[in-house]
Amino acid sequence: MLTRVQLSGRGGLANISETMHKKFCSQLADYLAEEARANSVNVVELTKLSYGAIQENWFVLADFSNGIFEGSQKFCLRMDAPTSIDDSHKRHEEFFLLKLAFEEGVRVPEPIFFCRDPSILGREFFITRWIEGNADGRNITRQKLSASARSKLICEIAEQLAAIHKIKPKGKSANFLKDYNSSSAKKVISDYRAALDDLPETSAAIEWGLRWAELNIPKNTEKLFCHRDYRVGNLLINKGQLTAVLDWEFANWSDPMEDIAWFCAKCWRFGANTREAGGIGQRSDFYNYYEEKSGRKVDKNAVFFWEVLAHIRWAIIARRQGERFASSGENSLEPAMTAYISPQLEWEIIGMTGKHKNVY
Repeated sequence: MLTRVQLSGRGGLANISETMHKKFCSQLADYLAEEARANSVNVVELTKLSYGAIQENWFVLADFSNGIFEGSQKFCLRMDAPTSIDDSHKRHEEFFLLKLAFEEGVRVPEPIFFCRDPSILGREFFITRWIEGNADGRNITRQKLSASARSKLICEIAEQLAAIHKIKPKGKSANFLKDYNSSSAKKVISDYRAALDDLPETSAAIEWGLRWAELNIPKNTEKLFCHRDYRVGNLLINKGQLTAVLDWEFANWSDPMEDIAWFCAKCWRFGANTREAGGIGQRSDFYNYYEEKSGRKVDKNAVFFWEVLAHIRWAIIARRQGERFASSGENSLEPAMTAYISPQLEWEIIGMTGKHKNVY
């Protein structure tokens, strides 16, 4: 299960007194009662989850009297952290994507309510159904599963990714998604270079990787709706089964090979490097299942290109997480410690590009 912890911080609900916590529970109860048309609601528990590197996620246990719910209900409340990353969607945008995915049959937590009113909890938030499962990457990759169980889980993960790539966001509500005129790879490289330039210190290894990427952009790629953070850690696993795909804050139009690469990238195997598909199973199984479920051929060269960019992206994010901590917006150890993995990622970038100087 997701771990529930009481955390302190320099902002957000994590840094509140017991009196303020009771006040927030009361205000949340009133909000839920109004939205659910209930006679009364009692928020029994409001606890911050250890899961979530960029946004805050809270477990909510509430008792309802009448209305659209009855009795004890479990929810997940998701809201902005004290500091954010610029290219992360706003919560109302992520809620829209979550609803769209849910309607298309993708395994996601059912979206229930979205609140724009900052007077309730200090900022906008949304509420989804609570789903049992484990999102701890290290725990998941270290579970003792049989070869057949791993293969079955990889099949489920590939099947859900294929379903995501069939989603077609339309209408004005989807205008926040970036439909690039040029290739998504060119735009991504440009965005990563700009993000690196915004940091206090540059990195020769990341600059090298970006230049390599510019010289090796895949040709004739598709542009589909992609999750863009599809990895172990954002997949909820319960008893060896995939129960939900989490964290849609980076979803956008891109090359579907980017999602495949992000899932397989060494930086997201949590040390289980012999199992190249997310630290869970075999890369060949993942490719085969994805091709079967999507009807799309996996371009191995394009996947390698996007895996290099995956390490570049995560190295930049790691540095930015450190800046979030240093800027006094965060008091969690997670962003502070994340910054220290950047050298390892940079070493991987050099190793990958040194072995494969030219992909195309």
